Amino acid sequence: MYRITIVAGARPNFMKIAPIIHEIERLEQNGVQIDYRLVHTGQHYDKNMSGSFFEQLEIPDPHINLECSGNSQAEQTAAIMIAFEKDLIEHPSNLVMVVGDVTSTMACAIVAKKMHTKVAHVEGGIRSGDINMPEEVNRIITDSITDYFFTTSKKANENLEQQGMGEEQLFLVGNTMIDTLLKQQPNFIKPPCWDSIGLKNQNYFVLTMHRPANVDAQEKLQELLKEIIVQTRELPIIFPAHPRTVKMLSKLHIEDERLHIVKPLSYLEFNYLVEHAKAVITDSGGITEEASVLNVPCITLRNNTERPETISLGTNILAGTQPENLKPLFDRLFEGNWKKGRKIPLWDGQTAERLLKALLEAEGVSEA
Repeated sequence: MYRITIVAGARPNFMKIAPIIHEIERLEQNGVQIDYRLVHTGQHYDKNMSGSFFEQLEIPDPHINLECSGNSQAEQTAAIMIAFEKDLIEHPSNLVMVVGDVTSTMACAIVAKKMHTKVAHVEGGIRSGDINMPEEVNRIITDSITDYFFTTSKKANENLEQQGMGEEQLFLVGNTMIDTLLKQQPNFIKPPCWDSIGLKNQNYFVLTMHRPANVDAQEKLQELLKEIIVQTRELPIIFPAHPRTVKMLSKLHIEDERLHIVKPLSYLEFNYLVEHAKAVITDSGGITEEASVLNVPCITLRNNTERPETISLGTNILAGTQPENLKPLFDRLFEGNWKKGRKIPLWDGQTAERLLKALLEAEGVSEA
């Protein structure tokens, strides 16, 4: 029996692993000797990640939640490593699969390698070039000890080749997050704020901000929000905000009848809003991918991106973090001159199938 331990630590990780779990279960039903253990490190506490969250993604609850939330990054890394080592000793696997670039990804990859267990990194090889981002540190460390890389783009493969990884380790398979998006698109749910605010199709903006560079400095956040309010003209702005951001916003006393700060939404509700928005304003990498596939204009409040295909082929444009950069982009948007998204290679909903096929072949596991 070929056993895979799949690690997820934050909400976006589960969107990325859901299709992989579905494919493993399909292979099991077809007689392939394969099973999995889903480990939730508990890195991000999110009250929306209840049973209904897993039901929406059509995956079972994790086999274990290590409950390693909170504290500093160093304390959290240590807590995850200690708890995961114990779990991996009790439940040994042929391979540990980590996804994305959160602290759990790095911490569990280190534990696996020190226990002589192979590591596969889903979404390996992406780089922002900004070493000040915690995620960039996590990516570099994880990729330095990974055995198999399942990549989303040719650029990611190039990054790994430059790092000295062999061709036999690299598998360009596509984007599992898009597998989930395309599968769940028919199931998107209109959130309560749609009717309570009176939203109309392509007549509002979705705003998300969570990066410390944007939300931790009070003055910077205030300047950005004021400029966003001005540049969005008369349209509503829907801002699903996490508690940390809400706490900072409460100090700013920014009040505008068009700015609607709402609680974090479920996956199906949030993507309903994105799909029908005039545009998305964000500092999240994953949302730029989803917006591009949904062909919704996307303005990214960052100076760099680890997902360049969302710019070259998608609907995403980097605005930087200076408020004065926003006006030309919003002028372009309201003039109807925003670029249209093009198909991104292999972002077609079939990534998980290619990924498992490549992994089983590499590991010599028969699909017969």
